[in-house]
Amino acid sequence: MDERIHEHAEVLIDWSARVEAGDDVVLSVAEGAHELAVAVAERLGERGANLVATYDSDEVSRAYLRAHDGEFEAGDHELALVENADVYLRLGGGRNTSASADVPSDIRQAHASATAEVREARMATDWVSTVHPTRSLAQQAGMAYEEYQEFAYGAILRDWEALADEMARMKELLDEGSEVRIRKERTDLTMSIEGRTAVNSAASVAYDSHNLPSGEVFTAPYATEGEVFFDVPMTINGRRVRDAYLEFEDGEVVTFDAQENREVLETVLETDEGARRLGELGIGMNRGIDRFTDNVLFDEKMGDTVHLALGRAYDANLPAGEEGNRSAVHVDLITDVSEGVVEIDGEVVQRNGRFRWEDGFEE
Repeated sequence: MDERIHEHAEVLIDWSARVEAGDDVVLSVAEGAHELAVAVAERLGERGANLVATYDSDEVSRAYLRAHDGEFEAGDHELALVENADVYLRLGGGRNTSASADVPSDIRQAHASATAEVREARMATDWVSTVHPTRSLAQQAGMAYEEYQEFAYGAILRDWEALADEMARMKELLDEGSEVRIRKERTDLTMSIEGRTAVNSAASVAYDSHNLPSGEVFTAPYATEGEVFFDVPMTINGRRVRDAYLEFEDGEVVTFDAQENREVLETVLETDEGARRLGELGIGMNRGIDRFTDNVLFDEKMGDTVHLALGRAYDANLPAGEEGNRSAVHVDLITDVSEGVVEIDGEVVQRNGRFRWEDGFEE
């Protein structure tokens, strides 16, 4: 086995999930993530954790959803499993990144709504999502398999403490700020962040961070106004969405479009009331990610990008007792700001992809 797989498992268990002896762990394993699952299981055994492994296959899900009549019931058996877990680990990496592309949108929406309680319970655990580099992901990224492995491990196996220290600067700016403005071609968007707490997403539950790799600082915006153009292609529900455009009034999407697969964006927006509002503003800061790969786990962390998520807001960003935007979806869309400006309360914090504390930043 590639030694980097063992290193990946070590980072996941020790740094990201902080698994302790006696923890009850649910391990969700995608079709192509077998080797990583073996390394993770070995690490969990050494740690003295309690393991239940489940099989997470897009092809299995597709078969189930396409055969169903759409009258879904809440899965109490799955809910019981997750509610009794201390840690939930998801190892992504399937055989076909478009396996579920032909699942009807109404079936997809009905299933998302019916399983909302399970997702909420999962997010109450120390959950972490990561991905094992597979040939399908390499193909989606337009890269040779070995090249993609180098890219993925370069983003995953890094000095997370050092990056956390750097990202703390952006967290402080967002925590102290009241309004964020993003300006670039076809984009002039403002949103309030007053009273919200930013998360220094350093790939560890100790930082309220749940992705590996990570490398972003995110918060929960509201009162969004203006327009934004997303020039980074994204695969959503198995279909490529390109050049998406949103216009907001009073915090809600009032106009939308996309150059490719506009109907996919429409399906997301029609999921529920909360799907037309933003749940997240994220600023990518992982310089180990240097190219777009059509995988949101990596692309949204890239240092020259900002991403906005339609739908659910994360509780970690909200004051105690406040309920933020609620939705059955959380769909990220990414805009490249390598030729743009990000301002907080009128002060430029990022210009043309460079942060104000980095070499090359222009006042």
